[in-house]
Amino acid sequence: MKRFCRLFLLLAALLATFGAPMAARAADAPEEGLPLYAPVVFHVGPIPVTDSMVVTWIVAIGIIVFAQWSTRVMKEVPDGRQNFIEWLVEGLYNYLETIIGHELVKKTFWFFATIFIVILFSNWFGLIPGVGTIGYGQPNGSWLGIEKVREPIFRGANADFNMTFAMAIDFFVMWLIWAFQANGFGGFVMHLFAPKGDAKGPMKVFMIVIFILAGFLEIISILFRPISLSFRLFGNMFAGESMLDAMANLVQHPAWLAILCKIVIPIPFYFMEVMVGLVQALVFMLLTAVFTMLITEHSDKDHGAHPH
Repeated sequence: MKRFCRLFLLLAALLATFGAPMAARAADAPEEGLPLYAPVVFHVGPIPVTDSMVVTWIVAIGIIVFAQWSTRVMKEVPDGRQNFIEWLVEGLYNYLETIIGHELVKKTFWFFATIFIVILFSNWFGLIPGVGTIGYGQPNGSWLGIEKVREPIFRGANADFNMTFAMAIDFFVMWLIWAFQANGFGGFVMHLFAPKGDAKGPMKVFMIVIFILAGFLEIISILFRPISLSFRLFGNMFAGESMLDAMANLVQHPAWLAILCKIVIPIPFYFMEVMVGLVQALVFMLLTAVFTMLITEHSDKDHGAHPH
């Protein structure tokens, strides 16, 4: 468990470090709705730190502290916090095992579980009142103080493309490592380009050409995976936050009704976003796990595992 917690910190640091040089510049012109770019809060040397990066660090540190606190004194019969941690880890392990097989899950569980938990709690942290709504805006002279928050102090981590793209690149690097470990360089190339089946004669030559062409298409598909993974998660979370922002600002006048509507109208959409946050974390984890299984499945079968 302590090793599992340390991996949380390692992955969070990698994500934050990778995303920092790509940190978005807040647009000078005011935007309607949630800004597409995460505003820079401060700099660490030459590295800009955005509000979404701050949220990422808060979530990662919170997960690590909670896990360490819950497992500080291990009991044979777990209860309370330890029971929750063990239920979460064991449930994820068993679920992944039924999908990618016994051998592969032992090797890759630390990564997929970390991805799922970090994405899930990052998504849910973005729903806490004040995240995205407390910050700096344009004064309008009313008793409300500002017209609209343009530079929030905190922003949902996965509503920033830097975060989702960094996680996708982390997966791509790990996927390559696992692919070469399972196949070797030659086996990896054969996996992409070698003809399948027992065709003979002219048909075999035809199939070789077809599978070589299919191999190039597979390379394009593999290279596109980080883009599709990152845009899928970012698009869903950004759309959810934009929807909540639109619902909260649906009524502007009079002031007392605007405040009431900011509180009441978004409530049903919050419940929907809780489910969306869970589903998107699950989808990201499952897609990365299945991509890994497809490139290593022959290795698992050699060891007697039978992925479902």
